[in-house]
Amino acid sequence: MKAIAYRNFGPAEDVLELIDMPDPVAGLGEVVVQIKATGINPSDVKLRGGARPGAVMQHPLVIPHSDGAGVIVSVGSGVDPSRVGERVWIWNGQWQRAFGTAAEYIALPSEQAVTLPDITSFAEGACFGIPAMTAWYALYADGPIADKTILVTGGAGTVGRYACQMAALGGARVITTISTQKKAVHSGAKEFVNYRTQNVAETVLDMTDGAGVDRIVEVDFAANQDASLALIRPGGTIASYSSVSQMRPELDFYGFMFKNIRLHMLIVYQLDAVARRRGEAQLSEWLKQGALNHAVVPGGHLANAAAAHQMVEAGDKLGTVVLEV
Repeated sequence: MKAIAYRNFGPAEDVLELIDMPDPVAGLGEVVVQIKATGINPSDVKLRGGARPGAVMQHPLVIPHSDGAGVIVSVGSGVDPSRVGERVWIWNGQWQRAFGTAAEYIALPSEQAVTLPDITSFAEGACFGIPAMTAWYALYADGPIADKTILVTGGAGTVGRYACQMAALGGARVITTISTQKKAVHSGAKEFVNYRTQNVAETVLDMTDGAGVDRIVEVDFAANQDASLALIRPGGTIASYSSVSQMRPELDFYGFMFKNIRLHMLIVYQLDAVARRRGEAQLSEWLKQGALNHAVVPGGHLANAAAAHQMVEAGDKLGTVVLEV
């Protein structure tokens, strides 16, 4: 099979190469998926670049990307043979594994290949594992959100855009932060604040008649801590999946304590099985209903992987960069 791989950390154009590999074989409890689309997330790009603290190559050769979608072509012992031919989307394809979805085939545990409804394209399915599931977990891990007011920071981002949609589907009032009118439209949210031209805390408090918000889905904990503390209601939750501006921020402990705030620092790779099954079920239901809108950024084919990684690094794309396989 053809695959994109790297043997050392470094710039995409220097380390990514298109190689031939033996086709994988399904082991006990595994399936082999013929990949039709592979999604590139910022975490994939950072991992390839060696940007993680204390990063060392864990494997002599790595096939990147954790997200993807395709068709099951074979199964190992212990897996129902009726799964052959099933359209699926994939999660954690390269989490703590050497070989991810940037290849024509992947073998992985059966539970990591989730049924993809016919109404959903493979390119769209390649957006679910990290962006969509992160949005769902950040919103719903702490219970129902009907009639809650939720602030989604960075509503034009891949996670934020899904969060805006999912919050509305759950019956919540949604407010998001954006930086341009174009991004406001892209977010799909009806209420938004331009964080470059408006004071976020003051504006959101004004929009909510001084009440603030019940929950915050946070894209940069450090950068937004002061605003979040000012506008979160007592007993609220801040679910943060990133703190890119400062990896070790100073925490206003007593500020949060006296408001009885729950801080939930989350990473979708570590979801427990019960939560993940709940998320998969809810995503599947929304997909069958055609309730979710997806932002797919075409990145070409496997041979275009280096350029596609650079698109993600540039940070100016609106959506998930997806390669056809």
